[in-house]
Amino acid sequence: MSKTKLNREEQELLEAYEDGKFESDLNNTRRAYLAKAAENFSRKDKRINIRISNRDLEAL
Repeated sequence: MSKTKLNREEQELLEAYEDGKFESDLNNTRRAYLAKAAENFSRKDKRINIRISNRDLEAL
């Protein structure tokens, strides 16, 4: 069992899913939109280099 606290809406969704009553209304258009948004959000297009002392690195 997860220790994550769920709000009322999240708990209702979880219970509906676990009871087999959850029905997704995700259509192909929305699915494509969300896939593109996720791709854009996770794109890493910048790079940085940081010099840090070994002591500070170990502390992290």
